[in-house]
Amino acid sequence: MQDKLIYIVEDDNDILELMTYSLKANSFNVCGFTDPISFYHQLENELPSLILLDVMLPIEDGFEVLKKLKNNKKYKDIPVIICSAKSTEINKVSGLNFGADDYLCKPFGLMELNARINAVLRRYSNSDDEEQYILKNGPLTIDTKRHAAYVNNEEITLTLKEYDLLLFFMKRLNQVIDRNQLIEYVWDTDYLGETRTIDVHIGTLRKNLKEAGKLISTVRGVGYRMDEIK
Repeated sequence: MQDKLIYIVEDDNDILELMTYSLKANSFNVCGFTDPISFYHQLENELPSLILLDVMLPIEDGFEVLKKLKNNKKYKDIPVIICSAKSTEINKVSGLNFGADDYLCKPFGLMELNARINAVLRRYSNSDDEEQYILKNGPLTIDTKRHAAYVNNEEITLTLKEYDLLLFFMKRLNQVIDRNQLIEYVWDTDYLGETRTIDVHIGTLRKNLKEAGKLISTVRGVGYRMDEIK
């Protein structure tokens, strides 16, 4: 876990300093923030390996911060551990339901903190394995590290939007995806275009996928589905 970057969002300077010292002693790189605004600003510059997030924060609480992270395509896959004095069951359930990977109640021991961090990071550590970044479905293959797509092992040319659409389908085989979901994923959530734009992009994607284009089925009145070939 050495050299992993951890962001801590904690408005109590004493706790922030103690957590920072402990994590650095365990070979983590650490950046601390006492408010969500400075945290959001730094997120735009560099993504961390994990976020430690307090609930009772100035400006907006940690649950609101967590919901924003998980609703943002760029940040939603960053693991988050809630570290809070709010120790009731309803708060724990809320944090986990909002997308937190773990919930640590204050006061906690620093050894436990490091153990929880390592446990969460281990769950994400397999992302470098080939089976994690190579997606296959019949003649289709996506290499997410190379940002490349193949049909029958021949690389095909796709626009960024077409690639994002294909990746979305490949991660959700046999699932019916409505047009609004596709808009939220491929475009910003405040995208104002009509759903007809999705239909046009699906059409060009099918064409570029050649014979594999038939794997994307139209579900009338709803959206689309990519059929899995086992």
